[in-house]
Amino acid sequence: MNLTHLLRRAGSAALLLTLGGCQTPGASGPSAGEEGRVAGPQVLVGAGDIASCESDQDEATAVMLEGIEGTVFTLGDNAYPDGTAEDFERCYAPSWGRHKQRTRPVPGNHEYHSAKAGPYFDYFGEAAGEPGKGYYSYELGDWHVVALNTELPEQARAEQEQWLREDLKAHPAQCTLAYMHRPLFSSGLGRDSAWVKPLWEALYEAGADVVVAGHDHFYERFAPQTPEGTADAERGLRQFVVGTGGMNAYVFGTTLPNSEVREAGTYGLMKLTLEDGAYAWEFLAVGGGVRDQGRGSCH
Repeated sequence: MNLTHLLRRAGSAALLLTLGGCQTPGASGPSAGEEGRVAGPQVLVGAGDIASCESDQDEATAVMLEGIEGTVFTLGDNAYPDGTAEDFERCYAPSWGRHKQRTRPVPGNHEYHSAKAGPYFDYFGEAAGEPGKGYYSYELGDWHVVALNTELPEQARAEQEQWLREDLKAHPAQCTLAYMHRPLFSSGLGRDSAWVKPLWEALYEAGADVVVAGHDHFYERFAPQTPEGTADAERGLRQFVVGTGGMNAYVFGTTLPNSEVREAGTYGLMKLTLEDGAYAWEFLAVGGGVRDQGRGSCH
C-alpha cells in the first residue's frame, strides 16, 4: 500500500496539509490568481476525470505532472465520487492537489453532486472563477484561454454564452483555446452533451482554434470541424477528449466522422505547447511513451 493510500485511509488533516503544501521542485507557471501575458511558448498540461480513493492512477498522472513545467488544467470530475469536501481532501489533495498552486480547473457533473459544486469552489478558491459560475479566461503567452462550465442550469448557460461572446470580442487574439468538461463530439457510448453546442458556435464564429474536454474516460482527437460536425480545415475547431486522469477507462462506441485518433485503456496527460501562431500537442501515457502528437497553426 503506497503512502497516499495510507494518508487517505488515515484521514489525518495535519499530514494531508503537509503533503499538499509541498511544491514540486522546478515547477512553474502562473498561480491561480495571476493575470497578464508571459512571453515565449507556454505549456498547458492536464486531463479530466481524475481522483478517486479507490484508484492509484491519479497518483500516477500526478507524478507525471512533477516532470512537466507549466500551467495545469483539469477538465472536471476532479474528485470522485461526489465532489464533496472529503473527496477533495482525501482523494484529490494528496495527488493532483500537490500542483494546486499552478492549476486552472473547471468542474464536471460529479462536482455538482454536492451542493451546486460548493466544495469545488471552496477548494480551488479564486482559481475556479466566480462561485456559482465557474467560467473565466486568462492569457497564456500569445494565447487567450477560456475555461467553461458545462454543468450549469439552463438560464445560467445562456448567461455564460453571452459572457463568452463578449469575452472573445474583448480579446481578439490570433490564437484561442477553450476547455470544458463535456465534449460536443465523442465516439463514446452516446451520452448527450448537445447543450454545449452554443459554446462551440461562439468559439467558431470568433475564430478560436482548439477545444479540450473530458467526461468520457479515454483519449480521442478530432480533425478541425464546425459545430455541425463538418470538416473545416480553414476555420474548424480541433477537439481533444482527454478523460484519462485516473478514473476507470471507458470503451468506444460508433466512430464519429472526423475522429482521427482513439486510445482506450490508457491513462495519461495532454501536453499543449502554445506558441506564437501555432501549437503542438502530445498525449503522454503513464509509464512512458507518446501515444499521439502533432502540430497545428492558428487561424
